[in-house]
Amino acid sequence: MSEDSVRVQMGSLQLANPALLASGIYGSSLLRVLEALKLGAGGAVTNSIGPVARDGYKEPTLVELEGGWVNAAGLPNPGAETFSEELGSIRGKRLPVFVSIFGGDEKEFMRVVKSLDANEFIAYELNLSCPYVADVGTEVGHDPELVSQVVSAVKSRTEKPVFVKLSPNTDKLVEVAQAAVDSGADGLTAINTVKAMSIDIESGKPSLSNGYGGLSGGAIRPVALRCVYELREWFDVPIMGCGGVSTWEHAIEFFLAGADAVQVGTATIRKFAIFNDITFGVISYLERKGFSNLKDIVGAAHNKGGLATAARRVSP
Repeated sequence: MSEDSVRVQMGSLQLANPALLASGIYGSSLLRVLEALKLGAGGAVTNSIGPVARDGYKEPTLVELEGGWVNAAGLPNPGAETFSEELGSIRGKRLPVFVSIFGGDEKEFMRVVKSLDANEFIAYELNLSCPYVADVGTEVGHDPELVSQVVSAVKSRTEKPVFVKLSPNTDKLVEVAQAAVDSGADGLTAINTVKAMSIDIESGKPSLSNGYGGLSGGAIRPVALRCVYELREWFDVPIMGCGGVSTWEHAIEFFLAGADAVQVGTATIRKFAIFNDITFGVISYLERKGFSNLKDIVGAAHNKGGLATAARRVSP
């Protein structure tokens, strides 16, 4: 079976495979993004870029726990104007780069888009859900009205596709997603990290300088999977699953739940060149199950018969 079997079509976007580098792991430099693409990622999302430069929080900003990591970097970034200059390095290369952006309100998001939009990347991912940064995180992403304002503002300033990264830290997941879709969002990313913390028992203080952080890694995969499944019940737009993917089996779970692609973040700390492992594992799975294309199994878990129903649907 050829690699064409796992090409992904998400609206106007076509990706060579469904395994992407997630935002939030390796700083704001493009170097890791470009390296991920060289190592087989079907796409890569930059760290979040805001209207002005941010230094982020003081160390420690990352702590390993059983089942994952808690981090609170504080959205460090060089600011949109400086990052726009960095993006000039990929001009003419037609690389599948998504740029993650954040802001405190629709005006700040528009400032970022104004600075970045002339560059040659393929789509935006709106970070409306950082769980540990005041004024630019959950305060925006938990309010459907604010989400609607931000998405509408961004869509009015760009012709590039816009994905909205959603928070698991709310009981309004579908309501927020509906506001995003109704306001023109081209796709959804589910999910951002889960608000969490760790305490150092020797010092008696929180392990992170910020106190609170975001939990990522395998511990949140069932939460992310549930969110993707729930969103697919309601929406036909492209969905990227994100949260705890470290093997091709995990990716398959997300596809069956309704994701069109997956983003890999924390697992790349252990093995950055993980993308081909996932892609070729998915290809082998499709061949073993008798499917010729990844899209044939996307959302199959929503059918009463699961894969059996999907097989009947695509059989000649």
